[in-house]
Amino acid sequence: MASAKGVSVRDTVLWVEDTGEVDLPVILCLHSLWLDHTMFDALVEAAAGKFRVICPDFRGQGKSAPPTTEVIDMDTCAADMEALIEVMGLSGVNLVVQSMGGDVAIRMVARRPELYRSLVMLASSARGGEKDELDWVNQWLDDSYQTGFVGDSLQLLREVMFGSTTRKTVSKQAMLKHWSDMLEASPQSLWPAIKGVIDRDGCADLLPGIPTPTLVFSGEEDVARPPAWADEVVAGLPNCKLVRLKAVGHSPILEVPELVIPQILDFVERPAVD
Repeated sequence: MASAKGVSVRDTVLWVEDTGEVDLPVILCLHSLWLDHTMFDALVEAAAGKFRVICPDFRGQGKSAPPTTEVIDMDTCAADMEALIEVMGLSGVNLVVQSMGGDVAIRMVARRPELYRSLVMLASSARGGEKDELDWVNQWLDDSYQTGFVGDSLQLLREVMFGSTTRKTVSKQAMLKHWSDMLEASPQSLWPAIKGVIDRDGCADLLPGIPTPTLVFSGEEDVARPPAWADEVVAGLPNCKLVRLKAVGHSPILEVPELVIPQILDFVERPAVD
C-alpha cells in the first residue's frame, strides 16, 4: 500500500490502507466482522493500475482504535465511514462490501447516494438479528468471551464464515488456516463490534430509495446470510443484479476470488444492470 496509517474521524481513529493514486477512480472496501482490511488483498492486487483501493478497519476492529462503548452499532460505523470519505475528500466512490460491510453500506448509500458510483455486496443482507436465534448466539458469545474461539466454538465460527465445500477442499486449506488463526485470536475488545452486528436493526426499508447500480453475490452454502436474504435485497433495490455462487459460503472473496474479483472489477468499471 502507498499509505497505511491511522486517520482521525469523529471520536476515534481508523486504520486505513490506501493505494493512493489520486488520478484513479476509488474503490472503498468494507470488511466482514471477525476479519479485517486484509480480506481484500487479492482485490487490491488485481485492481492495480486501474483503481485506487482504500481499505479501512471498522472502529474497534483490526488495527483501528479500541472500542469505548459496550456496543458498536451499524449507524455508528456508517457515520465513521461517511466522515472518512469527507476527511479524504472522496467522490464517485465504488463500494465493495461483505457481510457486516453490507449492513453499513446500505445505511451510507441511503443517506448520501450522490457520493457513490456503484455498490458490490457480497454475503450481505438487510435483515436485523434474528430474534429466535439471539438467545443461543449471545450465550455462545458469553461462553467464548473468557476462552476465545477454541474447540467446538472455533469450529462453529468456521462453519459460519466458510462454506462446506470450501472447508473440504484441499487447495483451500492454507487460506482456511490463515483465517482460522485470526478467528481464534479474536481479542475481547472485539465483543462490542460483535454485539453490534448480532443485535443490529434491519434496514430493508432503506432499499427502495437507493438508486446506485448494485451487484449482489450470494453463496448457496451461506448459513449466516442465506440466499433468501440476498433475494430480499435484490427485490428491494431498484437497480440491482444477483450472482448466485454454487458451493460457496459466507466469504466469497476469500473462497472463490478467481470467480468474483474479475466480475467485481468489470462491474465497477462499467456499473450497469441488465
